[in-house]
Amino acid sequence: MRSLVCRLCLLAGLVVLAGCNNDSGFSDLDAYMNEVRLRPPGKIEPTPTFRPQETFTYSAANLRSPFSRQVRVDQADRQRGSRNVRPDPNRVKQYLEGFNIEQFEMVGTISNAAGSFALLRGAGGVHRLKVGDYLGRNDGRIVAISATQVDVVEIVPDGEGAWLERPRTIPLKEHS
Repeated sequence: MRSLVCRLCLLAGLVVLAGCNNDSGFSDLDAYMNEVRLRPPGKIEPTPTFRPQETFTYSAANLRSPFSRQVRVDQADRQRGSRNVRPDPNRVKQYLEGFNIEQFEMVGTISNAAGSFALLRGAGGVHRLKVGDYLGRNDGRIVAISATQVDVVEIVPDGEGAWLERPRTIPLKEHS
């Protein structure tokens, strides 16, 4: 039985291959190829010359982003930093200090026997923080947690070699 099936398959294959021996379908292709071969060789055009473009130097990289709110600073009313305030270089940095504080939003609070905690969304998840924890790149320390906001004090340079404590509030985001 097997040999009969093999013989039938072999016979069917030979019939299919015999049908492929028809050269009449390629006569138009052969005529085109002969025409192309009889053409005189074409001339290759030289590569185009390119003029060098004028260089451009972007000089606004150090300016304020046009998408951030403009802050007006009067030099007379400007707060001066203190030499007594400075970040602790020996303190071990916490995980959330590697992210910008602007990306965090308060989504709630929880309380238990250990105290009150703020729930902040950002840096790829929701984080539980307490008073005294740090977040943000400017040594931001949480100083107060309420039901509607988290108060943070950052230590930033004042531009004249001293440091300045800057308060910041992260409000509760409704309907998150």
